[in-house]
Amino acid sequence: MKTTIKTLLYAGLIGTMSIAVSCEKMIDAEIPANHIASEMVFADAQTAEAALAGIYAGLWSNSPVAGDQLSLLLSLYTDDLDFYAPSATNGVNEIFRNQLIPSNIVVYGQWASAYQLIYYCNAVIEGCENSASMSVQDKNRISAEALLIRSLLFSYLQQVFGDIPYPVTTNYLINQSISKTPSAEVLERIESDLDDVIPALSDQYRNTERIYLNKKSAQLLLAKVCMLRNKYSEAEDHLKTVIQSPLYQVQNDLTKTFKKSSTNMIWQLKPANSGDATKEIFAYYFDYVPPYNYALSNALVSSFSTADQRKLRWMIPVTVGSTTWYRAAKYKNLTGNTDEYSVVLRIEEAYLLLAESLAKQGKIAEAVPYLNTIRQRAGLNALPVTVAPDVLLSEILTENRKEFFTETGHRFFDLKRLNQLDQLSSVKPNWKASFELWPIPEKELLLNPNLKPQNNGY
Repeated sequence: MKTTIKTLLYAGLIGTMSIAVSCEKMIDAEIPANHIASEMVFADAQTAEAALAGIYAGLWSNSPVAGDQLSLLLSLYTDDLDFYAPSATNGVNEIFRNQLIPSNIVVYGQWASAYQLIYYCNAVIEGCENSASMSVQDKNRISAEALLIRSLLFSYLQQVFGDIPYPVTTNYLINQSISKTPSAEVLERIESDLDDVIPALSDQYRNTERIYLNKKSAQLLLAKVCMLRNKYSEAEDHLKTVIQSPLYQVQNDLTKTFKKSSTNMIWQLKPANSGDATKEIFAYYFDYVPPYNYALSNALVSSFSTADQRKLRWMIPVTVGSTTWYRAAKYKNLTGNTDEYSVVLRIEEAYLLLAESLAKQGKIAEAVPYLNTIRQRAGLNALPVTVAPDVLLSEILTENRKEFFTETGHRFFDLKRLNQLDQLSSVKPNWKASFELWPIPEKELLLNPNLKPQNNGY
């Protein structure tokens, strides 16, 4: 793969990693050209931490979890966002219309940015393993954090592309001809990696702003992988461990849900510069009509009852004449931002996942209170514990949509996990069952024929 097989030494990790690309200009980003011997970069924990910081900078700027990247694209791909720039030639319109082709530059951008960061993670892991001067404790912690980030990236790639290459080295000779790993095996390997990561991490954050991953982040990700593998009892155990932590509480004040100091926050990404706004607010903001790019879909807006406070707090109507558009307004600060970072993981997700895992095991009476915690804080009535199992799962899916719209690809992933993607056929005219996966980028297939065959339908 082009972005994962470059002969790069570790100093590239310490640079700014300024590869941010908006959905309006998703292009292939070259790896930094500066080179320093790896033994110098990993001479001590401080330099290794700097390399790891470079990876976090890349997650913020251009990755599946960046606020204006895959979360936005999957909201368009499903039914949470509408696109108002139909003449665009950058590939976004094809995503919105479910008319993807393997040469789509936006699809390639998502693949390339993820694998670039995976390469960096492998470089940090190898650097820690080969360092003769770092303490064992530092080596284990830093490599575990890099492995956790790599697992997160692989999990996104697996859900979007299915069978994917799973490089675990920086060796050019291996990576240039690597084959795809079957999707089920990818999940198995991620689970195994996370099992290795968790003992090496602490619940306590390296920074009070929760901008670095910790043990509870790993346990939540592991629970999500267990859900995808239908291991509901194991997922239940992991999720209860997260929920029972004194570090986190559901944020009942909806105006504070996305504030960086809120105790519902499990992991968030810090903007590159002090005072910078989040990527999300720039992606979704408009105060004119019709919106130039994106607005919340009528299907999403109409799914909220008048009693639901999330519609009041997290959406803003923009009206001209008799027409009203809604924009996502979870983030508020366009300028002078001091109290908002980009949320990736928050405790409310653990509550809804736990309700789902319990429902899948037939533990209805135990599941309902976790769902009701989310419903009631939004101003909705509690569901009875006697609710039918299929109704409960439907309500969980609905709550996920209303709670996590425009966040980290939730709508697509939740529909897919619950085998409900066919719902999109009623609102997306071009939807086909095969669109549960995106195409492997054409560039990658040309560079490495071992990545064939192409995904079904493309």
